[in-house]
Amino acid sequence: MQGLQRIDSPGQLRLSTGKAVGIERLEGVNSLPKLRLSHPSGSVVEVYLHGAHVTSWIPAGGGEVLFRSRNASFGGNSSIRGGIPVVFPQFADEGPLPKHGFARTQEWTWLEGDSFDGDTIQVSLLLQESPATQAIWPYSFQTRISVHLAEHELTTELEVTNTGGEDFAFTSALHTYFRVADVRGSAIFGLGGVAYRDKVTGEQRVESEPLLTISGEVDRIYWNAPPEVRIQDVGGGHDIRVRSAGFADMVVWNPWKELARTLPDFDDQEYLEMVCVEAAQIGVPVTLRPGAAWRGSQLLRLNL
Repeated sequence: MQGLQRIDSPGQLRLSTGKAVGIERLEGVNSLPKLRLSHPSGSVVEVYLHGAHVTSWIPAGGGEVLFRSRNASFGGNSSIRGGIPVVFPQFADEGPLPKHGFARTQEWTWLEGDSFDGDTIQVSLLLQESPATQAIWPYSFQTRISVHLAEHELTTELEVTNTGGEDFAFTSALHTYFRVADVRGSAIFGLGGVAYRDKVTGEQRVESEPLLTISGEVDRIYWNAPPEVRIQDVGGGHDIRVRSAGFADMVVWNPWKELARTLPDFDDQEYLEMVCVEAAQIGVPVTLRPGAAWRGSQLLRLNL
């Protein structure tokens, strides 16, 4: 970490030019601990230990990219509405576990230490089995989230290791909420010709349009999706590239007005301000033998 020196704030560093970079542990909403990563370019990301949940990303020269509801709950058995919830070991209600599994409501451990290679600053958090997880999912595991922050890029990497003595299978997603000026004026490029399951209608279909626009409730799982799609936010004057590796599928979700009214942690009109585009592994669950590991990642890039 040449050119860096430690300063008083734990985990924070300062460039020889005097510009602060690094990782700070701070008190967030409801006194929950969070980490703030500061890149020398001015890019900033915040990660709560509750759920290993990325709640904010402001790239250099840009505004907030991630949506977070004004009514979001913090702590207890609740997930945080918005940002990047970690879905593991079950996607949605497609299995016997609580919806979206338990990772997004557990307290993760910060693997203290930081790294900065001149381009990227990184932090890692760990979750492993506990009496609470084994009560509903009787396996031994280690799950690690690594967050990599660069000037205009944010990469979230999920790694799962089977530390027990028997096979287990899981599904997963990085349930990313993107902030848009008006979802009716946004579009998603790259899913044309891809087969999907429409969870609203129950139909299996193929995307017939080269770009996806949203004018009603959307809840789709795109099977064997391309590794990169692009979200165009016309009102916001930018677009975002979403590139995944290790995840075969992609989910697109917007609750629209009727469903939004039923969500207690979501303001009635906020459906206009967001769209979820999620790297996911759903169609073919990952099966891990004892000692085996799996890794999936999602890279977001802001194009101004």
